[in-house]
Amino acid sequence: MTEQSNPGPLAGIRVLELGQLLAGPFTASILGYFGADIIKVEPPEGDQIRRWRIVKDDTALWWYSLGRNKQSIVIDLKSEEGRALVKELANECDVLIENFRPGVMENWGLGPEDLKATNPDLIYTRISGYGQTGPYSTKPGFASVCEGISGFRFLNGFPDEAPVRPNLSIGDSIASLHAVIGILMSLTAKLRNRASGQVVDVALYESMFNLLEGVVPEYSGAGVIRQPSGTTVTGIVPTNTYRCEDGKFVVIGGNGDSIFKRLMIAIGREDMANDPELADNAGRVIHERTIDKVLASWCSSLPSKTVIATLEEARVPVGPIYNVEDMFNDPHFQARGLFEEVPVGEDTVHIPAITPKLSETPGATRWPGPKLGEHSEAVLREVLRKDDAAIAELRQSGVLK
Repeated sequence: MTEQSNPGPLAGIRVLELGQLLAGPFTASILGYFGADIIKVEPPEGDQIRRWRIVKDDTALWWYSLGRNKQSIVIDLKSEEGRALVKELANECDVLIENFRPGVMENWGLGPEDLKATNPDLIYTRISGYGQTGPYSTKPGFASVCEGISGFRFLNGFPDEAPVRPNLSIGDSIASLHAVIGILMSLTAKLRNRASGQVVDVALYESMFNLLEGVVPEYSGAGVIRQPSGTTVTGIVPTNTYRCEDGKFVVIGGNGDSIFKRLMIAIGREDMANDPELADNAGRVIHERTIDKVLASWCSSLPSKTVIATLEEARVPVGPIYNVEDMFNDPHFQARGLFEEVPVGEDTVHIPAITPKLSETPGATRWPGPKLGEHSEAVLREVLRKDDAAIAELRQSGVLK
């Protein structure tokens, strides 16, 4: 964990996190990292992330990162009393985050209009697969499916092969970033008296759709459907991944006109550096196969460290393909503070820092993901001002676990 001399830019903002898995919780993780107070409502069995992927001592290691800086309170939302308790908490919060299927919160009496009556300033953030409206809104919307319909997945992989996905739930993470943007814009609108509370409607497929750069105008204006292009980017040459003599891969981005010239000189191909047909990107696109063949041949004849050193000296963008072990061993990652060490029982675990870096009000991990229900009583006492008798009654009724 890092020392923090200030409470963070979002200090004083209270967030109620509902829902499970990745998109909603990661949104709250980012806000909590920068100082917001996060109250995470979990079902009696806990958030599923607690049991996913690599589990150690009955808890997923992922949980310590995703659950950081959060207060865990266990409430049974299937009971009327539990939903009433959540409504009380929502009345004391600035932001609510939920990622249930559209309509679930309304059925529970916890929809935006239900809560607006008692907390008109609430920023009600909704994350779903397809958004809150439209013919697909009620469809199940996991990240993998939404990445496909968004147009993003189509562009990944090689022509005439099945589209590939990165080994990550990128749709959830990108949706979380959009939710954070929506929340911060809504908080700014409140600060400047341009709005009170409002609904932030984030759809996973739309968040991925936002990444498509020029795909839409290229189709609309020229009828071009951009295709998958393997390790390259269509219409920008050269930018590709090459295998070196030692079997390792490097990425070379030599697509600027002056950069391309320096690249060709560095690999001993002054003829190509001075070829007028390759002087600009339009010409290089025509001769892409020839350029890639030359670069692939040069890289395959040298160890990756030599390739990188040679091109860096020529001021050509180049770099290795890292796995997580490589990142841990890289001095730049360490110097930038991208790994934070947190205590877990008698052991320690490294979790990733959350960026961006702020010079005056930086974020920090104050504690790792808590035990299930660790803060139930503290939240009820401090936020709702419940006394011992009220808490005991909630426990006895089964609403509070």
